[in-house]
Amino acid sequence: MLYTRRGCHLCDLCWDQLEKARQVYNFTLEAVDVDTDADLKANFGDQVPVLVIDDKVRFRGRINEVLLIRLLRTKAARRR
Repeated sequence: MLYTRRGCHLCDLCWDQLEKARQVYNFTLEAVDVDTDADLKANFGDQVPVLVIDDKVRFRGRINEVLLIRLLRTKAARRR
């Protein structure tokens, strides 16, 4: 889950990064605009984009590509 907001250039960059990774690691990618929900806005509004994987916040602001790939490889290996 990627928590985003409209007009956020970092959110757009993260989405593109995740789309590329999704093509390799085949995971579901969903975005939620924090401005559509008061609780989400209160929790994540100043920190978007926020990437949550397996109910755990993994990245805020920017995605470290090396750490993302390491995480996705580990998840893929567990599925086998």
